[in-house]
Amino acid sequence: MTPYLLPPLYAEFRAAAREVATRKLAPRAVEVDERAEFPEESYATLVAAGLHAPGIPEEYGGDGVDAISAAIAVEEVARACASSSTIQTSNKLGVTPLLLAGTERQRQRYLPEVASGEALMAYAISEREAGSDVAAMRCRALADGDSWVLDGVKTWITSAGVAKYLIVFAVTDPDAGSRGISAFVVHADDGGISYGEPERKMGLKGSVTREVYFENCRIPADRLLGERGRGLSVALGTLDHTRVSVGAQAVGIAQGALDAATAYVQERKQFGQPISSFQGVQFMLADMAMKVESARQMVYAAAARSTAKAPDLTYFGAAAKCLASDAAMSVTTDAVQLLGGYGYTKDFGVERMMRDAKITQIYEGTNQIQRMVMARQLLRTR
Repeated sequence: MTPYLLPPLYAEFRAAAREVATRKLAPRAVEVDERAEFPEESYATLVAAGLHAPGIPEEYGGDGVDAISAAIAVEEVARACASSSTIQTSNKLGVTPLLLAGTERQRQRYLPEVASGEALMAYAISEREAGSDVAAMRCRALADGDSWVLDGVKTWITSAGVAKYLIVFAVTDPDAGSRGISAFVVHADDGGISYGEPERKMGLKGSVTREVYFENCRIPADRLLGERGRGLSVALGTLDHTRVSVGAQAVGIAQGALDAATAYVQERKQFGQPISSFQGVQFMLADMAMKVESARQMVYAAAARSTAKAPDLTYFGAAAKCLASDAAMSVTTDAVQLLGGYGYTKDFGVERMMRDAKITQIYEGTNQIQRMVMARQLLRTR
């Protein structure tokens, strides 16, 4: 079933992405989850298919696709292997600040490497005491001649230890509050940077997450990204765009679970007939499908605003991420229920999808924060 209609260009792009994801990523999804290591094979597959960093402009060696196509790419990869889709979302988090605030020299320096697959990006903003409260961060960057010196710890950093470059946010003016935060480009081989052990996570196990430690980490002054003291603006502007990608990831996970459940209930028989003939099962499937498609349409609406840099992107980015991740958690849970005891085992994959879905309600701003963002946008328009 194809419940959504897109112009032929998007439909062709989806078909190509689905072919790669279904044929090359899906067969390795169980192994990626069980190994709990960065999926090098998946990365190579995505790079070869040009799906690892959708949306980088053509002048920097990228594919130049719009945000709807980028969302489709993430959705299709996540449908097959959610862990592998974090390669795309990690790159999106690193690329977007460069596009929003980077100098032309910085863009020319870093974006071609990401576009070619030579470099993976990471985004280091969260800290132990500064998750939703970004302004409470303690990581410091001290100006010292023609250098900046970073000291502090970043937590929950996707692709840390694998990424070649990190976008790091640090306090440059402690007395200036939220206006005292700046953004920097840090190289993984800079002196004074080290990493913690990979976190042992509930889901997305193939997405490596570590703490990052900066101890007298000296970087050149020209690694400042944007203006000094404007880091929080860069961070929030980035999240407006990247929350669309998380929404797409959630839609993909939910679609994968819906597909698995729909196939299973037509094969599983009880009382002499497929359980798909029971009204209770049909109602569950219908509700699941409605949630997936509602989320998909919201994500695409947000993606269109991301491309247009629309003034209401902040609202739509938060809404897309919130609606889609809530839908993913609900749909994957129902998929496990429809598969019964088999759903609770690792044999059919829906329990993995359920575990993977949960983090989409948490990272890049919890859904409670998303609701606050949306409410503030609504109240501002009154």
